[in-house]
Amino acid sequence: MIEEALKEIRRGAEEIITEEQIESLVRRYYEKGEPYYVKAGFDPTAPDLHLGHTVLLQKLAAFQKHGGIVQFLIGDFTGMIGDPTGKSQTRKKLTKEEVKENAKSYEEQVFKILDPEKTIVVFNSDWLGKLTSYEMIELASKRTVARMLERDDFEKRFKSGQDISLYEFFYPLFQGYDSVVLKSDIEIGGTDQKFNLLMGRHLQRAYEVGKEQVILMMPILEGLDGVQKMSKSLGNFIGVSEEPNVMFAKVMSISDDLMWRYYELLSARSLSEIEKMREDVKSGKLHPKRAKEMLAEEIVERFHDKNAALSACEEFNKVFKQKELPTDMPQFTLEGPIWIAKALVEAKLEPSTSQARRDLQAGAVRVDQQKVSDKDLQLEAGDYILQVGKKKFARVKVK
Repeated sequence: MIEEALKEIRRGAEEIITEEQIESLVRRYYEKGEPYYVKAGFDPTAPDLHLGHTVLLQKLAAFQKHGGIVQFLIGDFTGMIGDPTGKSQTRKKLTKEEVKENAKSYEEQVFKILDPEKTIVVFNSDWLGKLTSYEMIELASKRTVARMLERDDFEKRFKSGQDISLYEFFYPLFQGYDSVVLKSDIEIGGTDQKFNLLMGRHLQRAYEVGKEQVILMMPILEGLDGVQKMSKSLGNFIGVSEEPNVMFAKVMSISDDLMWRYYELLSARSLSEIEKMREDVKSGKLHPKRAKEMLAEEIVERFHDKNAALSACEEFNKVFKQKELPTDMPQFTLEGPIWIAKALVEAKLEPSTSQARRDLQAGAVRVDQQKVSDKDLQLEAGDYILQVGKKKFARVKVK
C-alpha cells in the first residue's frame, strides 16, 4: 500500500526534494496513524481558477488519500504585493477589496476537488499583517541581497537595468515565513516557484522549527495552444466555473498529443489505464476523438455532474459533427444598421474590430451559416445568427 501511495504522489511531479522524507511521512501514517501537513499557496489575483491551478489541487487530493492534511493557503496579504515570479516588471498590486472577493471565489471552487474534512483554509494576513517592525527586520536578515539576486527573474531585471521594488524581495520571504508559522511538512508548487519553495525550507531551518519541508514541484500546464502556459490573460485557458458545453468544447480543441499530457496531470485514471488507452489509440482500437471525449466528460463531470457531461458531449457532436446549430446561444439586441465587425464585438464573439476584420478576411465569420466575405457589410434590421470559427455563436436582433 505504501509503494502504491508513493507512486501516486510521484505521478507527474517534475522534482521532489526529498523523496526519502515523503516516504518517511507516508510510512509513519500507515504504520502509526500520524497525519502530516501539506501546504499550497494561492494568491487570489483573479476570481476564477482554471485547469492549470487544478494540477496542484489534484496532487493535494492525492496526499489527502494517504494521510495528508492540506493547508490551503490563500495569500490575501502577499496577493496585495503580487508574485514577481517570471515577471519582467513590477506587477500591479491588488486592493484589499479585490483580494477579499477573489479569495471567497477560491474557497467555493477548491472543494470540487479537495476533501473539506481534510483541508484547513488559512489566510496569511492572519500572521503577516501582524508582524512588528522588529520582526520584519529580523525576517529580512535571514537572506542576503546576493542570494535574492540569484533568482532568475530578479537577475535578468537587475542586469537589464529594470526596476525591482524592495517590497518584491519580501514576497519569497513572506511565502517562506508562511511555512514557518504553519510548520508545514510538505509544500507543493509549480516549477517556476522553486526559489520561493526553497525559501520555506531555508527559513524553517533558520527559525529552528524542527523540520525542513519537502518540496514537490509540478510542471506548468500548457494552455489550449499547447505552447504557452495556461493563462486567462493569454486566453488559452479552461476555467473550472465555465459552462459545461464551453468546457467540453475547449477540451476537445486541444491537440491529440496534448491530450495525453492533460490525462497525466488532470485525470483521476491510473497511469496504467492511460497507457493502455494510448496503446489502443496507436493500434486503432480506440479512436483519438473518443479518447478526448472521455477526458472532456471526466473534467466536466468533476466540476458539474454526470448528466451535464453527457449532455455536453451530445451537444458537441450535434454542433461539430452534424454541422447543426447549438441549442443554446447568447442573445443580443443591437441598434442598426450596424457594421458586421462592430456587431461581432458587441455580441462578445470578438475582442476587437481589428480582430474581427482579420477573421472576416480569413473566412472564419458566418451570418446565418453563410460565409461572409464583405468586410464592410452592414446588418440592417432583422434577426441573425452570427458565428466565428467552429465554436462561437450568438443570436442577434438588429433594431
